Formats: sequence, C-alpha cells, structure tokens
Amino acid sequence: MQNKQVRVIQPKPVFDLSGTIPKNLKKRVCAYVRVSTDNEEQKTSYIAQTDEYTERIQNNPEWTFCGIYADEGISGTSTKHRKQFNNMMDAAKRGEIDLIMTKSISRFARNTVDCLNYIREMRAINVEIFFEKENIYSSDPKVDFLLTIMSSIAQEEARNVSENVKWNVQKRFNNSVPIVNHNRFLGYTKDKRGGNLIVVPEEAKIVREIFQMYVSGIGPMKIAKHMESIGATTGAGATKWSMSTVAVILKNEKYIGDLVQQKTLTVDYLSHKKVKNKELAPMYHTENAHEAIIDRETFLLAQRIREDR
Repeated sequence: MQNKQVRVIQPKPVFDLSGTIPKNLKKRVCAYVRVSTDNEEQKTSYIAQTDEYTERIQNNPEWTFCGIYADEGISGTSTKHRKQFNNMMDAAKRGEIDLIMTKSISRFARNTVDCLNYIREMRAINVEIFFEKENIYSSDPKVDFLLTIMSSIAQEEARNVSENVKWNVQKRFNNSVPIVNHNRFLGYTKDKRGGNLIVVPEEAKIVREIFQMYVSGIGPMKIAKHMESIGATTGAGATKWSMSTVAVILKNEKYIGDLVQQKTLTVDYLSHKKVKNKELAPMYHTENAHEAIIDRETFLLAQRIREDR
C-alpha cells in the first residue's frame, strides 16, 4: 500500500493593493468618501481623502480609475439620503466596478444590517470592498464575523453621538437658546452674534395683516388668495399660498415672543425618523424670548377662533 500523501490547496489570495494582478486584466477601481458634518475640519478631511484616492488609483498602472463617489455632510447611519453611495452601488450592479476603496467601515456604513447586506450583495457579483483603516477585504468570507463586530461598534458609536447631540440640544433648550430654521420663518431672522430671533419689518407687516384678517372673520383660504394677489411671499420665499401655510402662521407662538422647543423628537438614530412630541419628552416653553410681532390678546383670540371652527 502506497504512503498517503496530503496536498494542501491554499485559498486564493484576496486582492492585493500593491497591484499584483494579471497584466492582461485591469481592475476597475473607485473610492467612496464620506464626512458627516459641514465643519471646516471635516471639509479638509473630505478634500484630502478625495485627492489621495484619486492620485493613488490613477497612478497604479494595473487599475482603471472609475471615479470618486463622495457624500458631504451626510450621516452614515442610513443609506437612504446618500446619493453618491447609491450611485456607486448602482454602477457596481451594472458591472462597471471591480473594487471599491473606502477609509473605514464607519465611513462606509454605521448601520450593521446595511453594511453586511451591501457587502454580501457586492460579493455576489464579484465586487470587492477594501476597508483601509481595518485593512480587511470583503471578499474573504471569514471577515463576516469581524465586520459584524466592527460594524456593531461603529453603530454603537453613532448611537453615542446621537445621545450626545440630544443632550447638547436639550441643554440649549434649558438655556432658552433658539434652534429655529429662520430661513423659512416669515417675520424673523437671526442675528449674527447670538443666534437670537430679530424682526424683519417688511415680513412682519404681512404676518400682522394675516392675523388682523383672521380675527376679523376672514378664513385661511381667502387670506391665502389675498396674499397671492398682493404678491406677498411665504417664509420659504414662494408666491403660492395655501390654507395650511396660513394655518401654520396663525398657530405659531413665536409671533407673540414665546418659544416652545422640542415639539418633535428623533425616535430612531438610525433612520432619523421624527415624530410629534405628544408627552414623550419634556417641552421647553420660554415666554418673552424675543421681540413679538403680534400682541398676546390678538393671538389668543385667533386661537379661540381656530378651536371653534
């Protein structure tokens, strides 16, 4: 009987960034870059990553540069609003990409489920993802366990960031610091120094006219048509008015100088879904927080009329 011989069949090596691939085959390579805020430091990182990946890919003679997909000022907890990320995934599905390079798992996705789903989806069509910080490839099935752990850590970091932001916002509420989108707020803007609401006289005239018409017995529909007829613009700068636009103005307590904050809540840090705060958490009501446009008596009369209709 002949001696048994065992021949070890080594697994195929994962793709090597050094570029040691068959000379007759060029890898089509792109990079994904994301920063989650618009501050100056993050913008610098965003530009640096984009430049670095562009140069690295273009300088490799065995790679074909397929572009940089970059999302700026976008959260990584969900891919829903990451336009460039989704464009990249679509290009990969069309067979236009062989390798995706990205800085880290957290830059790619902080949502564990999304991360693993996309990795497996790309693996099924022979598209690799290289996570530079972790120095791992998606093509090796053994990395699934590691990716699960690391993605979970990244997801937990996102949750902690969300909690820290929430704490900071609530602290600002307690200190009566206004957090208002004044760009769509008819009658007010913010001062450059402290972020306090200040009256815009021309817009305040429109607000006063709306309240006076309403307490005089004119309904929101007729008020909206009147605003259009005189060429008045809404808080969003539109010339088209609706009943709901008028209704929102009529019930806004900010026009009497009060400030009620945390009317809505983000209930899921992954989807960023917001709901009305119906006794889910404290609200913060500050009287005389800023200059009023409407006197309190007129405002309360408008609220009684609204309730009776």
